[in-house]
Amino acid sequence: QVQLVESGGGLVQPGGSLRLSCAASRSIYWFNAMGWYRQAPGKERELVATITPTGSTNYADSVKGRFTISRDNVKNTVYLQMNSLKPEDTAVYYCNGRRFLSDYWGQGTQVTVSS
Repeated sequence: QVQLVESGGGLVQPGGSLRLSCAASRSIYWFNAMGWYRQAPGKERELVATITPTGSTNYADSVKGRFTISRDNVKNTVYLQMNSLKPEDTAVYYCNGRRFLSDYWGQGTQVTVSS
């Protein structure tokens, strides 16, 4: 059984920073790619960023230049460093691991950007 456990969410003021962590129950090399998605109230879940085993990254246009995805292969953990946060970044953030046609999800962590 594969488990992904997120942490690091919280309340932050506009312009602030947060770092999310996603700890996997097995080697992250087992996944074809890992990433972060988010879902705001009343909206569909959307891609934020992904990273492959070779380190290739992909970002949504709305977060480019502000967010950075990275991985620690020893700790089997993926991170999302979020800087210059905006109120529109408020959402539940989900960690995702994809292996071929299967998707694995964490339970989600709330990020609220508000003054």
